Amino acid sequence: MRIIDLRESETSDYDTQMPRSAFDIAAALVAVEPICSAVRHEGEAALRRFSQEFDHVVPGQFRVEPHVCEQRADSLDPELKQALETAIERRRAVCAQEAAIPDVRVTLAPGGSVMIRSIPVDRVGLYVPGGLAPLASSVIMNVVPAQAAGVRSLAVASPPQADGLPHSTILALCHMLGVDEVYAVGGAQAIAMFAYGVEGLCRRVDMITGPGNIYVAAAKRLVKGQVGIDSEAGPTEIAIVADSTANPIFVAADLMSQAEHDPQAGAVLITDSPALAEQVDSELSLMVAQTRHTQRVSTALSGPASAIILVRDMDQGVDVANAYAAEHLEIQTKDSHQLAARIHNAGAIFVGGYSPVSLGDYSAGSTHVLPTSGAARHSSGLNVRSFYKTVHVIDYDREALEDLADGVEAFAMAEDLPAHANAIAVRRMP
Repeated sequence: MRIIDLRESETSDYDTQMPRSAFDIAAALVAVEPICSAVRHEGEAALRRFSQEFDHVVPGQFRVEPHVCEQRADSLDPELKQALETAIERRRAVCAQEAAIPDVRVTLAPGGSVMIRSIPVDRVGLYVPGGLAPLASSVIMNVVPAQAAGVRSLAVASPPQADGLPHSTILALCHMLGVDEVYAVGGAQAIAMFAYGVEGLCRRVDMITGPGNIYVAAAKRLVKGQVGIDSEAGPTEIAIVADSTANPIFVAADLMSQAEHDPQAGAVLITDSPALAEQVDSELSLMVAQTRHTQRVSTALSGPASAIILVRDMDQGVDVANAYAAEHLEIQTKDSHQLAARIHNAGAIFVGGYSPVSLGDYSAGSTHVLPTSGAARHSSGLNVRSFYKTVHVIDYDREALEDLADGVEAFAMAEDLPAHANAIAVRRMP
């Protein structure tokens, strides 16, 4: 891995020096606009055309029959089924706490109040990737928080495999979670199907969530406004803040685990220990040579999104980590809990040597649908609250309005909006 040495840097603005993948959603829009337009205007005929072009298979029907999902669940390996059930149970336990958002009434004066209501989105389309790695775990990460929020209508779309159906584990999880509206549709065309609806097949949704490739992200940008979206996720990334106490084998294994996702994935080590950096690089050479996806991992680790960043000390390491705003941030230091408390930009924080990102990907109970490309500076991972709308319910009686009337009328006139003032004045007439 290449070295970025910041030990002599005097700047506090490290953002421009961070390793980043080239992820040009604006350029991808050019490719997805005609796809989305065709789905909007041609419906199922366009889905068939694009399924053949991009997935090289056209399903006999795009909607998967519920009994097919049930069959896939029944045929699961018992050990895998137990692992899926544990992952669901733990994710539900965390989501149950996130969902505990009571309606709150704020009484501002006698007869005057504002109630803050949290109302779930009515219908959501959940996208589950199926390309280099069919991310069945994303079914759990999408569906469970939506169910905990009380979303009434859920639909899942995932690309068809060679048999014309989404991956078997994806179908099995849909059955286990009680989702019976499942589509064998992938890519930008799935996003368009959800956003615009396809007559006779799929009713339009109010919100689309779930990770995907650059074309999925571009399609989500295109339809944003027509529907709500969770984020425009880029290639996955991991940053590890580690000092001389870290186990180089653990660090190397975790960097490689994220590089396995995508040739564009980012793997970043931030350390004040040149000796650890050398050890990790050496361990990676051994591990990468032995892993199944050697080429993919090698490309990611040698790419522009990956690097070992040398810092003077852990104070600078914290500043660099906050500037990078990693999707996944691991802290493997002698004082990992104290250091983790100083992080304010990260999609998820994994504390200590025994909390690897792989745990969060599956069974920790946390979400793995997380902001990428520095978006953790302003955005959160997908959670129960992502599926809520906040609505203010205003309830004033005549006396409470009268107490504010003069001020409201003056405010309206100051903005040259006399009709606004009049709407108050007519309520004051005898």
